[in-house]
Amino acid sequence: MIDVLAPFHLLRPWALLALLPAFALWWLERRRADPALRWRRAIDPELLRHLLVRPEGASRLIPADLLLAAWVIATIALAGPSWRQEPSPFADAQPPAVIVLRVTPSMATADVPPTRLERAQQKIADLVGLREGAATGLVAYSGSAHLVLPPTADGSVVAAMAGALAPEVMPREGDALADAVALAGQVLAEGGRGGSILVLADTVAPDQLSALQDRAPPGVPVLLLPVVPPAQGGADRALSDAAAALDAATIGLTVDTADVQAIARRMARAAPVGTVAGEGRRWEEAGFWLVPVLALFVLGWFRRGWGLRA
Repeated sequence: MIDVLAPFHLLRPWALLALLPAFALWWLERRRADPALRWRRAIDPELLRHLLVRPEGASRLIPADLLLAAWVIATIALAGPSWRQEPSPFADAQPPAVIVLRVTPSMATADVPPTRLERAQQKIADLVGLREGAATGLVAYSGSAHLVLPPTADGSVVAAMAGALAPEVMPREGDALADAVALAGQVLAEGGRGGSILVLADTVAPDQLSALQDRAPPGVPVLLLPVVPPAQGGADRALSDAAAALDAATIGLTVDTADVQAIARRMARAAPVGTVAGEGRRWEEAGFWLVPVLALFVLGWFRRGWGLRA
């Protein structure tokens, strides 16, 4: 029995202070409604008991008693009784993610039709479509890393922003993957809701490998989708070394959506709802169950002569 009642608590216990004036007013009303009160100071209690006339079967309840009961029930409902948890409506259905996209001249290569960059943009559109409602951010990099879009649940905006990226819009050429991954980790950390990082790249510069080990965000799952022909992805030593430096899981590029489906499944397991920022679950408000009981007490006031009864 104790174990069953252990989760029970009040969300707003301070509301119970409203019971103090309720009992005070009830006590005063009971004294005022006592017809013998005025005689008790002048007549002996034993004698007064025989002098009072109380009809047989007369109810000892007065309107103040009903009012007190209704007040107590309303106060308990206001205090917010709760004994079980429910998913928060403000919690994301899935953990957030930040996509890191390489935007360099090498991504214009057409060995992955139509080009590596366009295929990467298509994969991003497919991924946000599968993760409908989940927050997704976008970081683009070449010789420098830039936050294109912070995590948002509007997948169409993410796909549109990714589709507008081209090597010509990047400030300078090069490879700043370490800066891009660090920026993505910072964005997730500021959000405080966990999440994962997806890197889409066709190669990694050798000088980035040591930097990746130093700047990889701790505790953040990283996924790598090599945007190169499938046969070349496993043989590219730079990509495999980068995956090892990031402790990243490599997902092979496919002509269908099998790759993005695998990525979406891994992202969904990155940080289960309720394990970050305390936002995943909340205590369920159960005070509304007392409203029908309160309504029954209110019906007593419609009894003929009840409101005038002393």
